[in-house]
Amino acid sequence: MPSTSSQILQICKVQFPEIELKTRDAHKLRGYFGNLFKEHAPLLSNHYEDGSLRYRYPLVQYKVIGKTPILVGVNEGGELLTQLFLKINELNIDGKTYGIQSKNISSTNSEIGFSENLHEYKFKTLWLALNQKNYQKYNKLEDEAEKDDMLRSILVGHVLSLFRNAGIELENSQRLMAKLNVEQKQTKFKDITMLAFTGSFVINAVLPEYIGLGKSVARGFGTVIRI
Repeated sequence: MPSTSSQILQICKVQFPEIELKTRDAHKLRGYFGNLFKEHAPLLSNHYEDGSLRYRYPLVQYKVIGKTPILVGVNEGGELLTQLFLKINELNIDGKTYGIQSKNISSTNSEIGFSENLHEYKFKTLWLALNQKNYQKYNKLEDEAEKDDMLRSILVGHVLSLFRNAGIELENSQRLMAKLNVEQKQTKFKDITMLAFTGSFVINAVLPEYIGLGKSVARGFGTVIRI
């Protein structure tokens, strides 16, 4: 099978501009829609009906950006959001029902893949770069340059993982290079305090806007936009 260094993804974005939520409510959106449309759980909540996990890049992602709830669908995830769009009449978050007076939907064909040029992106939501294993390694590093090198390597890994899920295989001569400008933050995730990062990065890759990188992208983390 010939390698391809870029693809086109269909990105569907559904916004609810009149509803204000907190950023941490993104995972509650996921729970609400996964429960509302249980027959579509594999795509909407990355779980099969028996409760088992679907181990793939989440094709429907739930975000709260600037207090606005946003659903982002990739390829068949976007097709599903388009199907369900007219059926979404309200949101129920923490027992509070929000009637939906207006909702916006947009769909774009977005390129993803290796680039000969550098592109700059900003994290619109916190980037969860570290898992349990590499968090301990990162925490032991005292040299800031070593920490930066480690984060840069992790970011490249996250982009390569996204490429693989999109069916992209880089050629031997193609290597991703990145430069990070981030600062540490703390966030609560499932009642556990976790290290997260905010800021921007430059990389020789084209990434679709509003797509997520890193851990827990289905719950809104790691959302990128182009600068």
